[in-house]
Amino acid sequence: MNARGVLGAIVLMAGLTGCVTHPTAPAPASAAAPSPHVGQAFAVVPSESLLVVLVYRSGPLAAFGHNHIVACRCITGTIYVPGDPARASFDLRIPVEQLTVDDPAMRAAEHSEDFPADVSPSAQQAVRHNMLTAPVLDAAQYPDIALRAEGVRHSSDGKPGDVIAQVLVQLRGQRRSITVPVHYDIRSNEVVATGEFPLEQTGLGLTPFTTLGGALSVRNGLTVRFRLLAKRGG
Repeated sequence: MNARGVLGAIVLMAGLTGCVTHPTAPAPASAAAPSPHVGQAFAVVPSESLLVVLVYRSGPLAAFGHNHIVACRCITGTIYVPGDPARASFDLRIPVEQLTVDDPAMRAAEHSEDFPADVSPSAQQAVRHNMLTAPVLDAAQYPDIALRAEGVRHSSDGKPGDVIAQVLVQLRGQRRSITVPVHYDIRSNEVVATGEFPLEQTGLGLTPFTTLGGALSVRNGLTVRFRLLAKRGG
């Protein structure tokens, strides 16, 4: 939002973020076990993959803050593709130190009045610094966000290439399960997975920032967008 704003969380596929959040107590481990890895392994190519999280200001004084874009081309890991896509699985990592905040090119790419290009470099640096501190992502103690499939099912829309993934997110020592719609394209030597979905910070065990009696706050709801490109292993 302003120089005090920070990332609340990232999922990417989906996160997962917010400006100055106050983490809740760690959640118990997810009841579901991660899916077994079966099928052909495809390694994610970080430079050709992208995670974008849109963070929105809220409250009567929202005009005094900014919406934020948290992004990275830093996702690593493996997607496993068997004959039946409903048995697919994945194991991914997001190194939080490589997250960017309000990159001018990212803001321009939104082509939206919600993300004007008037965020100063000093404000960007302040937001990113606060995002990585112990009260928020605590990058020193938790350098990675881990994402692993708990299950995949065919989408009810019946469209080819659409599935629903249940994703176990391990973020800042907490484990939460979220539902992510995914569209996939399986080729001979690569897989492309894309999606966009809403995500609430509270669904990750985080409390959105609010101050001045709620006059200035961060909206609980985030928008997560991703594109993963993974290539067949050797």
